[in-house]
Amino acid sequence: MEEINLKNLVKEIVEKATALKNKYTDEKHAPVNYACVFSQNDEEFNILSASAKQIGDVIKETPTGPLFHILPLDTVSGQLKLLKIRQADKTRPERGDADFTVDAYQDFKKKHISQDIFKLIKKDDFEMIELMESGYDVRAYFSNPPLDKQLNIN
Repeated sequence: MEEINLKNLVKEIVEKATALKNKYTDEKHAPVNYACVFSQNDEEFNILSASAKQIGDVIKETPTGPLFHILPLDTVSGQLKLLKIRQADKTRPERGDADFTVDAYQDFKKKHISQDIFKLIKKDDFEMIELMESGYDVRAYFSNPPLDKQLNIN
């Protein structure tokens, strides 16, 4: 995949996740913090990973794929600096996800977590709220703390 095609794919994922976020929250101006492309098979994973290496450096190897610190990419929700390429996973048939930073996370959580479309996911050192809807080929997340803060990236 050419670099420009990867960038366009990432921009499209962020745009669709932004539309999903805006449909269910008042966080219209929440900036994107992180995006992930879900590869659909092993061959695509290798192609996407090679393309991502053209626009950034691997800063963390995760069990599900590499995380890249990329040159800032302008999206509809601000500049993106963190991109993950996820290995194929049949539980993730969507095209990808985007993670947004909300200013008042605890207030956001109180307001939305009781709604069926939002799901709280607790990890060892952070938590996130997942937003998914049938018919969207992306997911939206809201992490606390955001990934850039977890990794000390400005």
